[in-house]
Amino acid sequence: MPKVHVKKGDTVIVISGEDKGKKGKVLKVMPNEKKILVEGINIVTKHKKPNGQAQQGGIIHEEAPIYSSKVLLYCNTCGKGVRYGRKILDNGQKVRYCKVCGENID
Repeated sequence: MPKVHVKKGDTVIVISGEDKGKKGKVLKVMPNEKKILVEGINIVTKHKKPNGQAQQGGIIHEEAPIYSSKVLLYCNTCGKGVRYGRKILDNGQKVRYCKVCGENID
């Protein structure tokens, strides 16, 4: 199974494309397609028909998936997108850390 370098709940920043420079939270990860769904990024317009009495029709704006290679993990300490490394703490817990400042990201 292919791997994606971010996981659900991470804050990421877009490094290329129409939404370059925007940051958002990862809502869904699709590793087989190497895509992710990010809150507020890649908004598309869809025209939906009403489906029964409960659902209303109309024009809906929603997020569409983007390739995971277009984003970097966001470090709050550095205030920018960074690469990360992995290390094991003394208690055996695995954590991700920022390669720029050395702070834990998890």
